[in-house]
Amino acid sequence: MTASPDLAAAIAVTRFGLGARPGELAVVARDPKGWLRDQIRRDGADQPAGPAVSTAERLAGFREYQMDRREARQGDRKDGDDQDGKTEARDPVRIAARMIREGPAEDFLARAQLAATTPAGFRERWALFWANHFTVSGVKLVTATVAGPFEQEAIRPHVFGRFEDLLVASSSHPAMLLYLDQAQSIGPDSRAANRRRRAAGLNENLAREILELHTVGVDGGYGQADVTEFARALTGWSVGGLREPGDRQGRFLFRPQAHEPGARTVMGKAYRDGGVDQGRAVLADLAARPATARHLSYKLARHFVADAPPPGLVRQLETAWTRTGGDLAAVAAALVEAPEAWTPAPAKLKTPYEFLVSGYRAIGARPGAIQQIAPTLNGLGQRAFSPPSPKGWSDEAAAWAAPDAIVKRMAWAEAFAARTARGLDTDAVAADALGARLTAPVRTAVARAESREEALAVLLMSPEFQRR
Repeated sequence: MTASPDLAAAIAVTRFGLGARPGELAVVARDPKGWLRDQIRRDGADQPAGPAVSTAERLAGFREYQMDRREARQGDRKDGDDQDGKTEARDPVRIAARMIREGPAEDFLARAQLAATTPAGFRERWALFWANHFTVSGVKLVTATVAGPFEQEAIRPHVFGRFEDLLVASSSHPAMLLYLDQAQSIGPDSRAANRRRRAAGLNENLAREILELHTVGVDGGYGQADVTEFARALTGWSVGGLREPGDRQGRFLFRPQAHEPGARTVMGKAYRDGGVDQGRAVLADLAARPATARHLSYKLARHFVADAPPPGLVRQLETAWTRTGGDLAAVAAALVEAPEAWTPAPAKLKTPYEFLVSGYRAIGARPGAIQQIAPTLNGLGQRAFSPPSPKGWSDEAAAWAAPDAIVKRMAWAEAFAARTARGLDTDAVAADALGARLTAPVRTAVARAESREEALAVLLMSPEFQRR
């Protein structure tokens, strides 16, 4: 079935993008596929507005916090139970709260504002997919401070380049090395281990997640021995600390003394001992494996089109991936051209973040403060920069469609409408937001609502708006 230009525009803006802004559908209807293709660009995704604070700067602030905390504890011990010596400025709890408030909160708000206002919704959704694929969660204070810079430095510049480059950038970024405890991994027979004269800590977290989540997938043909060998190849991948020169602090650092000596064999291929290049060689081969193309093509199809994606769509993406050696721009173009991606029925339920963003886009606004989105996202189970595990946020409706979650969406829709609907032509908002996907029952319900606030809440909670 071929969609009309108006329906194709609605699909392009809602399924591929983040929802329609006022007047956007009319522009997109002239050439829906061309509108999407024009958003694919080699220099990557857009960056959120505001001063870019680097990972190194954030980690420097975190190290200061650690030193203040240590000094405060020593002061407490010296002063006994007397708290008078602990000044407010040195209170570790207050410092940690300020770090989160002034760092991750500002990062997340800037990202949400970009999503709410960008004219390139497909490009932003594509970037968010890869940020979620290579999850760095803010469940630790240190990673909370660098989750935003990680996305800006390791993800956004590479989302339309080669997958191998994206894989290497994310795997070697300090945020990932700290999140998955790779920075402390030491080869059992390394010089560092021998100096310690005790059992060295080989950490397999990063190696396992790269295999299971980031490349070939759980059915990709690897075993525990491959995880261990890959982990040994990655030993030495660390983060510059306070003992390093200033220009190396808070940045990727290879520590040869922690690297496990010797050749390694991962998934049947031998890798000579080349120091930092040994791990990179494994990453390059993992990026090129057919299982990686298959795994990632399935995830992309599931994210954009349906929880159970059409096999034909997965094959087309896999073919584009394999033919181009993992050129993500080519894969994105293949997604745009695939007929299965344009079926009229919306099969995906918006995540809480997508729901809030599309609500702001529908009325041509953006969140002005983190308090306008963070508490709602917390209540809906999608806390800012804090996926529950390295798997990232779920892409399937079952994770977001519990009755309690729907009630909370309703509460947000009503509160949002009460705050923003005054002065809106809600009939026009409905037409602009859904276009050809606006059904007669929803149009009638919006038109017959007793107030603008009720009309906007009805629109936001309609199945047509909740799905994409």
